[in-house]
Amino acid sequence: MTTLDSQVGSRAIPNPKNSLITKLNAGTGLIVGILFAIGTYKGLSNTLDTSVYHLHNQVLLATMFMWSIGFLVGIGAFIGPVRWLVGKDLTAEEQLYMAGDGQGISRYFKYCTDHKVVGIQYLWGVITLLAVGGSMAMMIRTDLFNSGGHFVTAPIYNSLVGLHGITMIIALIIVATGPFGNYIMPIMIGAADMAFPRLNALSWWVLATAIPVLCSAWFLGGIPTGWTAYAPLSVQAGPGMNAFLATIIIFAVSTAVAGMNITATVITMRAKGMSWNRVPIFVIGATVSVALAIPAFPTFMVAMIQTAMDRSFMTGFFDANVGGTGWLYAHLFWIMGHPEVYVILVPGVAIIMEIVPVFVRKPLFSYTAAVVGFAGIAGLSVLVWAHHMYMSGWMPMLNGPFMVTTEMISVPTGLIFLVILGTLWNGKPWLKVPMLGAYAFLWNMLIGGITGLYLSDVPADQYLHGSMYVTAHFHYTLMGAALTGAVAGLVYWYPKMTGHMLNERASYVSFWLIQIGFQILYLGMFIAGSEGQPRRVADYASEFINSNRISTVGAYTVGIGFIILLWAVVHSWRHGKIAPMNPWGAKTLEWTVPYPVPLTNFDTPPVVTSDPYGYGRSAK
Repeated sequence: MTTLDSQVGSRAIPNPKNSLITKLNAGTGLIVGILFAIGTYKGLSNTLDTSVYHLHNQVLLATMFMWSIGFLVGIGAFIGPVRWLVGKDLTAEEQLYMAGDGQGISRYFKYCTDHKVVGIQYLWGVITLLAVGGSMAMMIRTDLFNSGGHFVTAPIYNSLVGLHGITMIIALIIVATGPFGNYIMPIMIGAADMAFPRLNALSWWVLATAIPVLCSAWFLGGIPTGWTAYAPLSVQAGPGMNAFLATIIIFAVSTAVAGMNITATVITMRAKGMSWNRVPIFVIGATVSVALAIPAFPTFMVAMIQTAMDRSFMTGFFDANVGGTGWLYAHLFWIMGHPEVYVILVPGVAIIMEIVPVFVRKPLFSYTAAVVGFAGIAGLSVLVWAHHMYMSGWMPMLNGPFMVTTEMISVPTGLIFLVILGTLWNGKPWLKVPMLGAYAFLWNMLIGGITGLYLSDVPADQYLHGSMYVTAHFHYTLMGAALTGAVAGLVYWYPKMTGHMLNERASYVSFWLIQIGFQILYLGMFIAGSEGQPRRVADYASEFINSNRISTVGAYTVGIGFIILLWAVVHSWRHGKIAPMNPWGAKTLEWTVPYPVPLTNFDTPPVVTSDPYGYGRSAK
């Protein structure tokens, strides 16, 4: 059996009689969530005067949070804790049912505790977010094809920019640690599951409830603030801003739960013999990523809570008239905002470092240097946030120190580069799509890193700040490097996650379309930004029309490439070539288990006797 719905084999389906667990799924969650939302909205609307700005915001925020809570109640997220509190914990049969044993494809629509199911749920959640965010990007580029020719109105354009930004940021934060950190990572370290399986399921379904909340912003007038949502503009914005605030708060809860779980799993559940110098580098990268996220994201959450209180209860956190300050918001946001770049980037880098030794058949060049590089990036990333505020006028005397720390972060980043290049040196690469992704990553990250050095320098930033140059730079880093690494990881681990090989011809075609289109798209933006075109504007001067048309052609090329990749993912899932157990000849533990992967991953707990990159040398 090789299809998705046969992962657990042919065992009889455990069906605990008279248990509420067997009757709950995403459908019941949807019903209960809608009922909670409608009841909250009607109840508060009958009590409060919704024509008053702050009271209307109270009603909308309460409705959104109650939707999330109601959905989690309806899908059964709280059954385990409630049963434990009343002294009637789940039976072994109920726990096996909750793990999805023998249930086929239906378990992907339930509160399932199997980490492999959660990994697939995250994968399709990421694909959905990327599709929504990418569609908005196409609308933005279509609008910018002509100067003065508006495909959408200026207010809609502003909302597109903001909602595209936050949708893609959320997608990229989970693009690697969501699918692969859940499905692959526990098997990589020889664990039977995650440390906290119920919390693992909770992290996904909490995130899932945030997606409709974010989409509701379109029906509430959009957001005018961009994805940064600077106060006091966000305090004064229309009702759509409530959807933004609620989404970030809900998402922060999800990332905190997921990060804690991944960290606990890696620290406590490694196989016998897997010392820290034998841990696969992707596991190190994922752990560093969530270790950054756990302290960084709560500051964004706090900023959203304070904004919500200013909007709903007329507090004055960001209102200078009552003693508040917009500087508070700026710092809370960017204390999260720059570590967040590396939360996104580090797992993608680690995937590339996982792939390269396999496809050149050489050990990873200096595993220790790679770990030191990750540690250096993590440490310095929390000391650079104010380079986003050079032009704001805040504490000019600190521009120099923040410029130094920003430039210093290129040192551990360069160390990571040297590890990858050292692994490639004198190798004979097997040029499959994952390996092509490694070369594309190096090219894109090189451009993203070099162009970032100009922005770290105060005099250069005075000219480039707020221009399309900045947009091109961070897309080379986040999309060109991090997303390229995640796509390479998808092709690499697709056989283990589905039992099929990804359509090779389609994956090659999509790779080249995406990478060529990407260079055209952001080359045009670099040109426009260098010439002085500002970002986040619905119209521009006619002298920028050629560079914008170049960018739009590139954007549509990228879009076509991703559509082909999506077709390949969907079509190959059931109709692709049956994958051998270890199609790439890799040495990490996930390739030692068959497909379908057993419920507890390993029939016998593995014992590790060597590092995972010992190509061409004896075990040690």
